[in-house]
Amino acid sequence: MAEPIRKLEHIAYRPLAATQACAGGHKAVMPTFSEQAYAFVVEYIKVHGPISGELVTNAAKQAGIRPSDDRAFGPIYARALREGLVQVIGTTIRTKGHGTGGARVYVAGGLA
Repeated sequence: MAEPIRKLEHIAYRPLAATQACAGGHKAVMPTFSEQAYAFVVEYIKVHGPISGELVTNAAKQAGIRPSDDRAFGPIYARALREGLVQVIGTTIRTKGHGTGGARVYVAGGLA
């Protein structure tokens, strides 16, 4: 029987658990998701920026780049930011969050 997780540990590792859950799930649906999504996101922001990540994600899905869960795009944006190919220049109202704030606005790296 699995050992129960203490409540504080469970709360502390929630973001990690979500990342791990999304990390492999998209590969079952689209084996080359990470590579295709990364190339699309970087190029789309370069051509259409400044633009919110939600709009870029929607465009990728319309182009046929569809993970099993939209959260799989999170590591794609993180990599592009880490590698300096995109930058966050602000936030805007979310389209998927019922009008709440916090959607990041991206531009190609070096333009902010």
